[in-house]
Amino acid sequence: MGKLGVSIYPERSTFEKDAAYLDLAHQYGFQRVFTSLLEVSGDQEAVFGNFKRVVAHANQLGMQVMIDINPGLFQQLGISYDNLSFFHELGAWGIRLDNGFTGQEEAQMTRNPYDLKIEINMSQGTSYVDNIMSYSPKRENLFGCHNFYPHRYSGLGEGFFKQCTAQFAQYHLNTAAFVNSHEATFGPWPTQDGLPTLEVDRDLPIATQMKHYVLMDNVDDLIVGNAYASEAELKTMQHVFNAEFPEVAIEVVDDITPDERKVLFESLHSYRGDRSEYLLRSTMTRVIYKELPFPAHNSVAIKRGDILIDNVGYGQYKGETQIALQAMPNDGRVNVVGHIAPTELCLLDYLKPWSQFKLVPVSH
Repeated sequence: MGKLGVSIYPERSTFEKDAAYLDLAHQYGFQRVFTSLLEVSGDQEAVFGNFKRVVAHANQLGMQVMIDINPGLFQQLGISYDNLSFFHELGAWGIRLDNGFTGQEEAQMTRNPYDLKIEINMSQGTSYVDNIMSYSPKRENLFGCHNFYPHRYSGLGEGFFKQCTAQFAQYHLNTAAFVNSHEATFGPWPTQDGLPTLEVDRDLPIATQMKHYVLMDNVDDLIVGNAYASEAELKTMQHVFNAEFPEVAIEVVDDITPDERKVLFESLHSYRGDRSEYLLRSTMTRVIYKELPFPAHNSVAIKRGDILIDNVGYGQYKGETQIALQAMPNDGRVNVVGHIAPTELCLLDYLKPWSQFKLVPVSH
């Protein structure tokens, strides 16, 4: 099971605010903390003192702090890749290399006496990880984490994301990606339009971003890139991440019947495996609810994402639930009882044949 994480930026906030946020995230089961030391300007001692204090607070909560650094910082602070005591003294659980070395150094770093995790950038699409693996790293200390993208339209496309992620999955390394909070106001740099990994996620509600990753099922850990997510967002992330079955939010039509509500919301739906290009079929509802009448109503033309229940005119199919995968005419035997919430329509592509899922009413 993967972990949830939050990000803090001590240089751009106060210890009190960071500590309160970590307390809140810990309360909702968050275990990872991302933070960055990409450059240290001004009074080094004050910067590190403040940093140490907030890392110590996270450690007291049993959270795992990953510090994002670049090789330039090694030079600035006179740190060598073969002596990572500086980061151990800071209280870090691991360090994330924003830019890497040659492969040999990373492999050597994984065999450090403090068992610090070495996390590398997953968003490059090169053979970087293969190169590191060729130098026999300590595998349980080598992690991968995608980048986040503050500039609108600069986030990863899904095809490239999957290609990069697969390079790490083949070695069974722990992987992570970032989601974007809409309540958060800052990140490591002054300008940011949110901090997601995937561009398509930038404006989606955090619940939908989470469902997207859960249904893709290819990364372990999900971290909020910007600070500070609201309590409601943290709670939502916890719910989606730990849900027994994926949940798709739907809007129902005004004249939906109590029987139809029961079919939609009290059933565990199963995507029938002998798939159609037109319909995602949840056939068991016609068996479980075969005694219910399902009179015809709202038998209008069908569009992608509509939630359908076959009515009494469809004989033995009466009571079967479907989701329309494309537009179709309606000959009067199908009741259009709702549709997938507009922000969640993108999830329709990720529901897999033979998988199970729940339909939930959209929360306003």
